[in-house]
Amino acid sequence: MMLQKSIQTVVPQGSERCRPTATILIVDDDIVIRTLLANGLAANGYNVHTAANTVEMDLVRQRTSVDLILLDIMMPGEDGLSACHRIERDSGPAVILLSARGEEHDRITGLDMGAAHYLVKPCSLQEVLAHVRAGLRRRPSNENASTNLHFLGWRMNLASHELFDPNGILIDLTDGEFAVLRVFLESPRRVLSRDQLLAAARGRNTDSFDRAIDVQVSRLRRKLKCRGEEIIRTVRNEGYLLVPEVHSM
Repeated sequence: MMLQKSIQTVVPQGSERCRPTATILIVDDDIVIRTLLANGLAANGYNVHTAANTVEMDLVRQRTSVDLILLDIMMPGEDGLSACHRIERDSGPAVILLSARGEEHDRITGLDMGAAHYLVKPCSLQEVLAHVRAGLRRRPSNENASTNLHFLGWRMNLASHELFDPNGILIDLTDGEFAVLRVFLESPRRVLSRDQLLAAARGRNTDSFDRAIDVQVSRLRRKLKCRGEEIIRTVRNEGYLLVPEVHSM
């Protein structure tokens, strides 16, 4: 079973009990898991809604503003990966994927689909709460920030999640590639470690591996060929660095 039947309030060290300021939607076809998660999150101050599938999930989202979704992958009908990609594409709330599948390629796929975190079952309530807090911290805080970032003639639109080359051609990026490139563009000319890239792009996830970032960077390099200019440089034993200057407008 995923969580113990006895649910207790879990208070992080140095923190007060969470106030009910965030709304969490739990989507899982297993009623036992739904109930245990709902009770545990509610006991820790969150406003909780539940859904047995993605159809019910969409109905909840139509009538309620949701801050974060805990989304099971293996469900009848639309699976969690497809739903996660749809939510990310529509600039919806942060998603934490839940799955019994814990292989590296499963985690990478989940992150590529737009998940903020990937949790492997079985997991404790404490772990779930830690990932929920991290996911909520990633909510946008500056609505007036520029939506366009420019470098070497390229343009990234943060609002529409689109990247255009110097000729104005739309470049196809996965959600994972977009997230990592955005981190580079928001911290240009700085050496970023794999841990920093992973934490900034997806939130710190102990179930993710450095190779996830290496794969994203390798794919980005192939897509960011620009008149022979070096765009992403490897800094040995330290990480990666975005070479060109970046301008916002």
